[in-house]
Amino acid sequence: MLDIIDEPHEMLLDNYISNIKRKKWENNYTIAEETVKLFRHFIDTIKWSTTKELLNQLRDYGMKITSALPLQFIVGNIVRRILNIIREEYIDARKNTEEEIDLQDSLHKIVSSEDDIDDYNTIVPELKLSIFEHLDEFQVEIESSNEDIAKQALEHIHSNEIILTVGKSSEVEMFLKKAAKDRTFEVFVTECAPLNHGRQLALNLSKHKIQSTLIPDSTMFGIMSRVNKVIIGVDSVMANGGLRTFNGCHAVSLAAAHYSVPVIVLAPMYKLSSRYLCSYNQDAFNEFVSPDGVLNYSDSVVSKVDVYNPTYDYVPPENVTLFISNNGGHSPSYVYRLLSEIYHPLDYDLSIH
Repeated sequence: MLDIIDEPHEMLLDNYISNIKRKKWENNYTIAEETVKLFRHFIDTIKWSTTKELLNQLRDYGMKITSALPLQFIVGNIVRRILNIIREEYIDARKNTEEEIDLQDSLHKIVSSEDDIDDYNTIVPELKLSIFEHLDEFQVEIESSNEDIAKQALEHIHSNEIILTVGKSSEVEMFLKKAAKDRTFEVFVTECAPLNHGRQLALNLSKHKIQSTLIPDSTMFGIMSRVNKVIIGVDSVMANGGLRTFNGCHAVSLAAAHYSVPVIVLAPMYKLSSRYLCSYNQDAFNEFVSPDGVLNYSDSVVSKVDVYNPTYDYVPPENVTLFISNNGGHSPSYVYRLLSEIYHPLDYDLSIH
């Protein structure tokens, strides 16, 4: 079905996949924005008459992209969100049309017509325009998500507190900077070795006149008893409320649980995934980078051992106290409800039509 894609869009798709694989867009926010732009162009380019045709083509297209980028959960999240947007616009348009046709319809007809709404075979005029308007709203939501999360900072950070964070997260950085305008507090940043992303965050916070201390990962447990709360960013929130996040966060969450320190996770809604962690399938969950930061290539031991350097850690939901999204605060058990609100159950598996 994807042979209908025109040549300019095929080049756009190749560039999109290439930019992600070569890590030109390392920020999840950028990937989310570019994914929405790509699908908007696709919807505008392909030929379709009914919503069912559009949904099927989008599912095939989404399956093609997610197969090429299996570790980019953000891409699958955006695909499913767009599919749900189309379903919502179709149902709203059908209901509006039926009301305009006959406002005097009996209750029986209105109730019985609900069963026909989900076939998606009715041609709805101006549906493309409605979809594009909703996509514009979704784009604005992505753009403002970090700011919306940061606005809640003063509700969670109080004066003279000690905050611990891991690695570098744009959400955490903006959150702490927002709180620092009205609160005085101290931040400990674990360096997140061997990638050492935490160094950049500590530097950025110190430039903003926030008292920050960079600490080795090994000292995290010893300092946890002094910490008031742990605030971390995340790559993806799994369907059970668990996290795919920076390497080292699992150890931090265990230390926090030992000392009964709350763990707050900052996660925009577009990072909420419908996927689960399969313990036997780490290749579909984790990404392994060069082990040079763990063991130098010049070391004679290298030829005798296998060295793995995973990018991500899994943090189970029982180690998370609170999620803060652009829509407010949620407990890990509420993730199931959020999933049902932003994704349609039929879109969890893109290979099924």
